Formats: sequence, structure tokens, C-alpha cells
Amino acid sequence: MSPSRVFSALLVLLLLVATPAEAEIEVDVEIVLTGDISMSMDMGELYLQRQGHIQALRHPDVLRAIESGFHRRIAVTYFEWSDPYLQRVVLPWTIIEDAASAEAAAQLIEAAPPLSGIRTSISGAIDRSLQMFAENGFRGTRRVIDISGDGQNNAGRPLAAARADALAEGIVINGLAIMLRARPGGTGEADTLDQYFAEELIGGPGAFMLAVRHPDHLVEAIRRKLVLEIAGLQPEDWPDRTLARAAQLRP
Repeated sequence: MSPSRVFSALLVLLLLVATPAEAEIEVDVEIVLTGDISMSMDMGELYLQRQGHIQALRHPDVLRAIESGFHRRIAVTYFEWSDPYLQRVVLPWTIIEDAASAEAAAQLIEAAPPLSGIRTSISGAIDRSLQMFAENGFRGTRRVIDISGDGQNNAGRPLAAARADALAEGIVINGLAIMLRARPGGTGEADTLDQYFAEELIGGPGAFMLAVRHPDHLVEAIRRKLVLEIAGLQPEDWPDRTLARAAQLRP
């Protein structure tokens, strides 16, 4: 992307990003989008995960979902995570309310240089999300943490503790289980990641997860997930019965 396009996107975002000193801005939903950049994610998966979020913001379905809300605007941030203290904010909190603001956000994500970590700290990603909600300057009808990843929590504090803290705040946790290949060491984790996400990660009213087993489905799954989160809906069987799994409110 040319420097001029990046500069233009930043100018738009400066007008849309709230600061803690400002009065809270009402939005239909506050969404923390996250992307796994741990060592188990290969270059193809990293690229598709990033492209999924970029293309979702540019897609007419996402804009239509936003326009269907009461306030007709949402607040979104995106960070990439790995180790307990590695969470890089790629897109700061931003209002998305039309094609121009969505395009500016997509360009900012697209321009960010790649980064990779080592471990998989889902608990760290949830903890960082809670901090970001506390300081974002928005008031949404719903608050959602969106965890995209290809492995189980293996660093930082226990996932159950972080999850419980988020649910106590009334925050919904949704998940996207990336199950495109076997994990190193032959542990079989890739075969059960959807079950792990469904039982150990997601929670809150209307929480759901999508499991993706083919590269051709990943970009579309991210878009579909974002549309569902904006609209406050549940996933249908898409594109087959093995791909979508929903969960009810759980303690």
C-alpha cells in the first residue's frame, strides 16, 4: 500500500477513534477482533487470517448488518496475539458506520507489518481485551471478544480464570477454531480444537464458535462470524454440519 493511502486512512481514523477523555459514544456493539500469531500458525494461515478481517470490513454484508442496528454504527478494534504479554494493536478502537470508515480500518490492518510470536496465550488475549473495553470511550448494547486461533491455551494464567472474568463483566466470547492441519508432535489437538473452543472458551448470551477445516473457507468464515456478531445472531449450518457449533449461556 502506498504511503499516501496509509496517511489518508489514518486521517479518517483520527476522526473516528474515541479517547477516554471524551464522553461515551453509543454504538450497537463493541467488538474486539483478535488474530493468533503464535508459532503454530504458518505463513498461509497468518495471511488468510489477516485477509479475512480485511475483506470482512470491506464486504457489503458487514455494512448491511451495521446499517440494520439502532445506532447504525459499531466500535471495533483488532489486535494480534501470542505470548501472555504479546498483543499488538493493529487497529485501535474505531467507529465503523459507512463504507469510508470501513475502508479506512481495512487499510490500516492491511498496512501493518507481519509479526510472529511463540506460545498460545488465549487467556492473555482475553485479559488484554478486558483492558481495552475499560478504556475505549464507547457504550454498546453488547460487548464481544472474538478469539481466532489454531491451538489451546498453553501460556499465561488458566483460560478458565480469564474466561470467568470476562463473563462476570457481561462480555460474550466467540471463537473461530482454525483446524487446517495437524499440530507439530502429533498430539491430535487439531482434531479436537472445535470441542475445546466450544467447551472451554466461548461463553455468554448467544455465544458461538465456527470451526474451519479447509483454507478456502477461512476468509468467508471470518466475514460470516463478524456479520453474526454485529447482528446478534446465531450461526446456521454453513457450509456443512461440521463447520458451525453454537453454545447456550453457561456459567
